[in-house]
Amino acid sequence: MVAYQRYVELSQSGDSEARGQAAHLAAMAYLKHRGPADEQAALYAALMNFLDDPSVKVRAALAYGLLHADHAPRPIMLALAQDAPVISRAVVQFSPVLLDADLMGIMRSGDPDMLAVMTVRPSLSIRVALALLRLGIPDLCVRVLGREDLEFPADDLMATADRWGDDARVRGALLKRRDLPGLARHYLVGRVRAALSDLRIVKGSVQPRRLERLMRNACDRATTAIGEREAGRGNHAFAVVLADTDQISTRVLLHALMHGHVLFFAECLAHLSQISRSKVFTLLDSGSRAALHAIFSRCGLAPAVRNLLARLVFHARKADLAEDLAARHFVVTVLIEELIVEHDGDIPPALDEAFAYLNEQNIELAREAARGVMPAFASEMPDAVMVPEVQGEAPLALPAA
Repeated sequence: MVAYQRYVELSQSGDSEARGQAAHLAAMAYLKHRGPADEQAALYAALMNFLDDPSVKVRAALAYGLLHADHAPRPIMLALAQDAPVISRAVVQFSPVLLDADLMGIMRSGDPDMLAVMTVRPSLSIRVALALLRLGIPDLCVRVLGREDLEFPADDLMATADRWGDDARVRGALLKRRDLPGLARHYLVGRVRAALSDLRIVKGSVQPRRLERLMRNACDRATTAIGEREAGRGNHAFAVVLADTDQISTRVLLHALMHGHVLFFAECLAHLSQISRSKVFTLLDSGSRAALHAIFSRCGLAPAVRNLLARLVFHARKADLAEDLAARHFVVTVLIEELIVEHDGDIPPALDEAFAYLNEQNIELAREAARGVMPAFASEMPDAVMVPEVQGEAPLALPAA
């Protein structure tokens, strides 16, 4: 317990340490005061007087005493927010009494340090967060986008993605957000593809055709996965925009159905055919081959492609293509064999894209299935002879690389 007389002695001391102690005592007394109004007014006046103290240590002691209080005097906190950097940054970062209007005024000063601490306030409104995003400073964008407690409007996230799609740090922060619209995510995936394809270390390590194939497969996988999630959320705009910009190819439709992304597949069909989604789902679930051909025809697909998709739909009804890799591999293998037999090995031009995709998937799935098989077999039969010793045969000589 400290008497008022002792407080006066401390506040009038020539030692800044003592005055700082007095400032902190005054702050604590003001915040905990429950007495007469005149006593409250005296404490308020004492706080005001410390704002004029020449020592930063004293003003800092005052600020830290009031810093986290939700009923600290706003005029005093606003004055401290314009004090020395060590004080003002702490006030802007932690004080709950600062209003959005106060923060917007501070933002107009353009001080990079003040803007940075503003992004880590315990409570940040969407208004202030959007204002920080729109300043066009990459570091601030990364900090604000990292706030998982904020949910930004889709239009603002789209605008940010469009503006900063080529900045790796901002792009990464955007892709981490769960509320990022599907169209923005799809656009950023395209920017990632372009950035990776342009890296010297990537271009020098991977043969161009293989790199293009890897990138194409990854983007197909991302497109259908994003479309599946958007369709599951009831957001129909993603499939509509892809269709209107001619990005729904035979390859994308095959990939969606082959990987169990049925919601996205149905969204694409519904938009292309102008048939209701409920009817599309019914046809995919139990429609006849003729009915499937009819809906694929309304989508503008070639007869050979319609026939292939109808076959795939019938296979998908019997297998879990989303999770069962073995089933997916089996279906791909069967489709390839059926196409070769049906066309006597002369695949029509309309199926070139689809047949190339099936071959790529067949190789990829075969590789996945083959991983770990030989080590497992060897562990079961460690003493079995793999190749009998051949006498008198010269060792194989390989040419220099």
